[in-house]
Amino acid sequence: MKEKELERLTNLKKEETEFYKKGIKLIAGIDEAGRGPLAGPVVVACCIMPENSMIEGVNDSKKIAEKKREKLYDEITNEAISYGVGIINQTEIDEINILQATKKGLTIAIKEAEEKLKQKNLEKPEVILVDALTKINTDGIPYKSIIHGDAISYSIACASIIAKVTRDRMMRQWDEVYPQYGFGAHKGYGTAKHIQAIKEYGPCPLHRKTFITHFI
Repeated sequence: MKEKELERLTNLKKEETEFYKKGIKLIAGIDEAGRGPLAGPVVVACCIMPENSMIEGVNDSKKIAEKKREKLYDEITNEAISYGVGIINQTEIDEINILQATKKGLTIAIKEAEEKLKQKNLEKPEVILVDALTKINTDGIPYKSIIHGDAISYSIACASIIAKVTRDRMMRQWDEVYPQYGFGAHKGYGTAKHIQAIKEYGPCPLHRKTFITHFI
């Protein structure tokens, strides 16, 4: 690994390093993908990485090319002490709103990560670092909300990659079911082509009704 990349990753782990110094080892990073799209689920990931983890290229998932994200996903999930994913579909997003859906996905992701920890005879995460969300249900685990956390926390960045790749894979599968909307390209976000397709074909079951009222 080049010195510049090592320095970048060391800086990215500053939040975690402060906890490691206090003897806290099981740090869970949490991030989501898909709060803004007009279609598809919101996906929340929880990821606990080893203290010595330094995976080259880890960053905010939005700053990484799709093929590179796929590679990093494999490296992260192979190296992680534990991880979990919560998926809330478009129907439930319409029912409870995107913020509550994201918070529900977070709770599911934490529970899944905890189950994997139990299988390794490990305790619950000792602290949670989460990207921007507040007033969340962590079942008593202390948490720290960090604005732009996916750009300044290694654990959150790893979670952002898991969430993004998981969701993108789902949207590529849906693209085969509803090819007229181009989900494989825009992943459900409100691009001009996507909005034009909604106007031309009407919404499909994957669309969030509360998000597309202006286009139908």
